Amino acid sequence: MLIMKDLEHDPVWYFVDEAGDPTFYGPGKKIIVGQEGCSRIFSVGFLRCKAPQQIRDKLAEVRVAIAGNKYLKDIPSLQKSLVGFHAKDDCPEVRFLVYEALQKADFFAQVVVARKREGIFRGEHNSSQDRFYDSLVTTLFRHRLHLTTPVTIVFSRRGNSSRQKSLNDAVHLAAKQFRESYKNTAEVELTIETNQPIQEPVLQAADYVMWAVQRAYEKGQMRYFEFLRDKIELVNDLYDFKKMKVAKPGKRHIYDRRKNPFHINEITPLEELEVRPVPLAEPRSRGNGENADIH
Repeated sequence: MLIMKDLEHDPVWYFVDEAGDPTFYGPGKKIIVGQEGCSRIFSVGFLRCKAPQQIRDKLAEVRVAIAGNKYLKDIPSLQKSLVGFHAKDDCPEVRFLVYEALQKADFFAQVVVARKREGIFRGEHNSSQDRFYDSLVTTLFRHRLHLTTPVTIVFSRRGNSSRQKSLNDAVHLAAKQFRESYKNTAEVELTIETNQPIQEPVLQAADYVMWAVQRAYEKGQMRYFEFLRDKIELVNDLYDFKKMKVAKPGKRHIYDRRKNPFHINEITPLEELEVRPVPLAEPRSRGNGENADIH
């Protein structure tokens, strides 16, 4: 039985970003998951904080430091980094400085990872990338929005402005599902916004968190994740069906920072999954492919 605690009334911000891509098909509806330019997973996650200005200030300090650094000044990507940090595009020296700054910042993060199973994409999301994304948003917030009020959720802008309503619906569905499961839950004051990472540095910080998780899955590299391990509370490996069959109920595919720590060696390797359609009548069948480094 879940015992509800009193709501916290200090404002809390969630900054939401994605990693990988929601693409499944190439020309002729051919599945291209795992091929060059198409990731094997798609993830959505949030960075949660009570003092976003602290994160902005720390990233501003990094920007000042690299602007006057003679060692870095001739690196082609530096000019982009001075405008906005992006983990995939920043050079290793800048990436280290950003991760070092984030390690000292006050925030926590959670991530939902979706293995790109074509049968689920067709059956549950009607082959819609927007529905795929929105379902992950609902899963991401389903057990969070009852804990505090007021809440501001800032999404990294993707697509056109008409997506705002869909994002609102996805978040409110998460809150509704929780209220239906646990009665007497207080209503949460929600503000939902979208912004460009170039205009909101905290979204750049969220990008770095998401990239650390993606590198673990796509490349087997844990060093970025380990650097932020104390900040990443939860990794929800949504479609690791093989792991679900053997794990304890309630643990399964969910990696908790304290009780069930995430490590890439604990998951079902993506290499074990075949790149082929998954029949709708067999939702636990396998499906996926090779390597990618997309964001």
